[in-house]
Amino acid sequence: MIAQILFFGFIAAVAEVLGGTIIYFKKMWPKRVQSILLALGAGFILALVFLKLIPASIETLGEEAALYLIIGFSVIHFFEHAIVGHLHFGEETHSDVMVSKTASLSAFSGLFVHAFFDGLSISVGMQFDFLIGLLIFIAVLLHKLPEGLTIGSIMIAAGFPRKAVLYSACGIGAATMLGTATVLIFSQVDSQITGIAFAISAGAAVYVGASDLIPEINKSENRIPPLVVFGGMILFYVSERLLEGMLP
Repeated sequence: MIAQILFFGFIAAVAEVLGGTIIYFKKMWPKRVQSILLALGAGFILALVFLKLIPASIETLGEEAALYLIIGFSVIHFFEHAIVGHLHFGEETHSDVMVSKTASLSAFSGLFVHAFFDGLSISVGMQFDFLIGLLIFIAVLLHKLPEGLTIGSIMIAAGFPRKAVLYSACGIGAATMLGTATVLIFSQVDSQITGIAFAISAGAAVYVGASDLIPEINKSENRIPPLVVFGGMILFYVSERLLEGMLP
């Protein structure tokens, strides 16, 4: 089980680094593809949160789950937006906005914490229920490439040398692996602690889906990405049914 969880975390981290690598080699990733990935990820995450993560958290912790859900939500908001003044998902095109190296390092810190919770969600989810963990992995994977594009573009816009793009993408990928590696700790504690960690990761997932991804999709100049959000919800339903049939 531990090896499986670490493997899934590694795949998510690789997707992060791939996004940074695209920026490093000056290759433009089609914006429509970015929008579709973000929309699929948003719909998938929101369906996952409301249909699986929140009910499972309440089942494990009872009413106490609400406290940890809001903690998870608040932690991501604090690091991504209370500290960072300008941060969004997708390729950064406003080079005149993110010019401060201090601001770009703050953005890196916010995404680092965000990525840690992505890995934590995979780790805790798979221990709580392997099916839920796989669904969390898919949700995380769908927004990892745009996340890599984001940090790489921010570093370029801030005037850092091009190699800093790879360093930053690898750093955030490492944060994902660090979160996933919590399996080495949580596998040795009682279900109450695991339930708390699961509720916190669920709150973080609410924030990622509703506050990070949906606003980016709503900026689209056409109706396709907002419609793809519903496709992400359908993808969640289909994925859940397929995985249920495949798992023993």
